[in-house]
Amino acid sequence: MPASERLPQERGLTVPALLAEGVLTVHGRIPNASNAVLFATVARGGEQLDCVYKPVLGERPLWDFPDGDLAGREVAAYEVCRAMGWDLVPPTVLREGPHGRGMCQQWIGPRPGRPASAERPGPDGRAGPDGDADPERDADPAADAEPHGAAGPESADAPGGFGRLGELLALVDAQEPGPGWKAIGFAAVPDESGAERTALLVHADDERLRRTAVLDAVINNADRKGGHLLPRPDGRLSVIDHGVTFHTDDKLRTLLWGWAGEPLPEEATVALRELSRALAEHGGALTERLDGLLSEAEIQALRKRVAALVSSGRHPLPSGDWPAIPWPPV
Repeated sequence: MPASERLPQERGLTVPALLAEGVLTVHGRIPNASNAVLFATVARGGEQLDCVYKPVLGERPLWDFPDGDLAGREVAAYEVCRAMGWDLVPPTVLREGPHGRGMCQQWIGPRPGRPASAERPGPDGRAGPDGDADPERDADPAADAEPHGAAGPESADAPGGFGRLGELLALVDAQEPGPGWKAIGFAAVPDESGAERTALLVHADDERLRRTAVLDAVINNADRKGGHLLPRPDGRLSVIDHGVTFHTDDKLRTLLWGWAGEPLPEEATVALRELSRALAEHGGALTERLDGLLSEAEIQALRKRVAALVSSGRHPLPSGDWPAIPWPPV
């Protein structure tokens, strides 16, 4: 159990256990999310923890993923990341809550200012009275935080920072990235007059992002946007929103292509081999935890992706069969 998942007040209680067993109280809905995302707390004994609760009832149907299983995929991403020995994905569990079964994940970052009201999500995935209201209608423009994070000052060292992401992402007026940065691609962005200019989007050559790139290749993440990267005050990085993962087809879509085709670092190779061993244990702890979260075909595809990464020893390249970068990218 990583030290970050231990709780001091109630002896023996861990963050995952508190998320799974604590009393779940919903305080409001996070606006501007494509699915129902609720800010909540879990409490047990002398411990209380802020969390995100995403009920299955609030999931919007997708054409390429089965209905009602995005929450399970988020939990599977946490389990796989943990099996690799990395703490990138915050503790995440599947549990019952006030609006039915859903994903419950530790909240990362400052609390939101005033979350919108948390009506029961309706059968069409919209959160509102009796499920018939547009979720944008109740969005609170005064809320001062996005899910799992708040806007912060630009990094002083980042060329063209992205607020709280300034240490990780930047737009530069250049053809090549500077030292310590990796190119993503060119983007049309408005200048101060409103006219468009072309700038190079770059990400930091950062070991935390590199681990994330490896994790995304393992879980086949179809939507790694910049807003899913949450730098923490202690120097760690948390990554969130893993509902569209583990597809049997290659759907890797990410901002983190800077190392594409390069040899994997040694720590990634070690993590992948450890994951491969855990997945090979039929009836082992990891496969038991993934059972019910993913289909057998998806678990088999996961094994094949890990084996391919270990065999090649390199970061994957875009397949060319699927848009390589998500839109919008941040």
